[in-house]
Amino acid sequence: MSRTKGSKNRPKITHTDYATQIAEKQETIASLATEITSITANIDTWKADLKEKKTTLKKAEKEVASLEAKKAKADAKAAEEAKKAEAEAVLKKLLASGMSADEILEKLK
Repeated sequence: MSRTKGSKNRPKITHTDYATQIAEKQETIASLATEITSITANIDTWKADLKEKKTTLKKAEKEVASLEAKKAKADAKAAEEAKKAEAEAVLKKLLASGMSADEILEKLK
């Protein structure tokens, strides 16, 4: 009968020291528990930071939207004033050239 694969690579245990193995495993458990506690504390801190950053981001986005609306309103007002000034300049030019107000109104219709 042939041997199963890898069977000759098994370590030979002649004397088992369970107390040492238990102590090693308990040390491993303690260190893992400490790491888990540390990681959990970091996650809680990061969650708080994330919440704070999201709040700040929302405020900044609202401010940008408000400023963009104000800018668009100011640009529209400036464009309207520029058109008004241009119309006044054309009107003054026509009046200076000798056209009467009635003739100007006729051309506008």
